[in-house]
Amino acid sequence: MKKIIETDAAPAAIGPYSQAVETNGTIYVSGQLPIDPTTGTMPADIAAQTAQSIANIEAILRAAGCGLSNVVKTTVLLADMADFAAMNEIYAARFTAPAPARACYQVARLPKDARVEIEAIAVK
Repeated sequence: MKKIIETDAAPAAIGPYSQAVETNGTIYVSGQLPIDPTTGTMPADIAAQTAQSIANIEAILRAAGCGLSNVVKTTVLLADMADFAAMNEIYAARFTAPAPARACYQVARLPKDARVEIEAIAVK
């Protein structure tokens, strides 16, 4: 059985998907753009965008009854791999040891011309 996870503390889905879905104690968090849920805006620089995307993931996980320490896998999508070091610095500060497994890709373009999008899988 699946349970839909929703919170106003993270941006609403901008398409036909849920912020997250929980099934059998595993939470699948949809890719989070760096949109501030209060203002609807995105910061300009990659460090601030990374921090906001992770804050959105954290808010969704909180609504599911867990946190960043429950994350076992992330996927990071970057508009430009030249942003990797700056993204990685913020990422490492938020996902502390033992860090989750991760994949990181450069993509041609992200929704709303964001510079980063991060999805996560967490286990309660």
